[in-house]
Amino acid sequence: MSEATSRIPDLLRKARALPAVPGVYLMKDDKGRVLYVGKASRLCDRVSSYFIPSTDLGPRKQPMLDLVADFDTIECEGEWEALLAENRLIKDLHPRFNAFLTDDKTFPYLAVSLRDDFPGVFITRNPSDPKLKGAKFYGPFTSGYALQDAVKMLQQVFKYRTCSLDIVADDPRNNTFRPCLLYTIGQCTAPCANRIGKEAYREDIRRFMRFLESKRSAMLRELREEMEQASVNLEFERAAVLRDQVRAIEKLDDRGRITDGWQPEAELLVGIDPPRSLASLRRTLKLDSPIRCIEGIDIAHLQGGETVGSKVCFVDGRPFKEEYRRYKVRSVDNDDYMAIREVVSRRYRDAGEGHELYPDVILIDGGLGQLHAALEAFDTLDVKPPMVISLAKKEEVLYVQRQSEPIRLGRENLGLRLCQAIRDEAHRFAQHYHHVLRRKKTLGEK
Repeated sequence: MSEATSRIPDLLRKARALPAVPGVYLMKDDKGRVLYVGKASRLCDRVSSYFIPSTDLGPRKQPMLDLVADFDTIECEGEWEALLAENRLIKDLHPRFNAFLTDDKTFPYLAVSLRDDFPGVFITRNPSDPKLKGAKFYGPFTSGYALQDAVKMLQQVFKYRTCSLDIVADDPRNNTFRPCLLYTIGQCTAPCANRIGKEAYREDIRRFMRFLESKRSAMLRELREEMEQASVNLEFERAAVLRDQVRAIEKLDDRGRITDGWQPEAELLVGIDPPRSLASLRRTLKLDSPIRCIEGIDIAHLQGGETVGSKVCFVDGRPFKEEYRRYKVRSVDNDDYMAIREVVSRRYRDAGEGHELYPDVILIDGGLGQLHAALEAFDTLDVKPPMVISLAKKEEVLYVQRQSEPIRLGRENLGLRLCQAIRDEAHRFAQHYHHVLRRKKTLGEK
């Protein structure tokens, strides 16, 4: 009997002892590396199924059983949270046996464009879209189809617009504008044609937002009663339509919150205009040339040990994930300054020897001490970087190379907000899936 085969009975016993709750599971090899991430509506049933002697995982996943030495689990509030957690972990870890969810696709959000005179309601997978600046976001939602159905059905009640028209209150052209079919069938109040005033329309939007943020039990109860009555009257097609509407509204609860950070690749630049932010940062740093490439460096201690460094890359103010890197710090354990020197030396050695271009700006997470540590590493190189800065947490001030005094910027400064986004992304990338584990308060890396 091989060592891998001998572990299966122990893993099966451990799996059967898991709780019967939704969650995600992480299959690991004997070195603690994650091989596969999956979701489950009942952890005990799903994880146990891998270790039953007769199990057949198919040609792609069956070889994984020869490598699995242990597994971790994370309990979730519901299947919707398990789906979001699975997606986040796969994108962070890129496990060997996961073939899906490794791309940049994201779950959708519902946006209400509050900056418009007549706010619209839109479904988007890119909350950082400049067109949605100032919008109120809900989600991410785990079912795009159910979200579309809910938006269409709720439009019959709240009569919001879903068009992309730029509608300005009191525009005289609205008086002669011909509204679309949605007005004719009673699903929009046609602000485009002055059929409703600004305040009356915004009150409808406020009611819609309250509906999203509160219990929907009253509407669901009415729909279920109507569905039962249609069934009694043998109106089965009508009953089926009502059943689908009930399910669509119930799915509105299957969502995360944008503040939870489930999809940082989509949410990172919400409220930030990259071109304007880069121009603002250029003025702050007094650079002669436009800023195109910024790299951020952070140091993190995973579970109190295992010091790691991260490097993220932003091109034209947006993440360029092909150039993200992690570094396992070899020289020290809990000395951030020495760790920064090591990571900076390893990352920019080729640039310092003239074999590679530096980014326009290098951003170090930390204060003056962290900046000096990075500059000490650059002092050992023949070619120097064009600009190195650091961003201190809490004070949120910028320290700049060769300047003794920090630069204090207003909290709404566009350049500062971009630097904060890059700093936060470097920190998230260094922590990878540990932020999920800590948020769920379950277990640590083994």
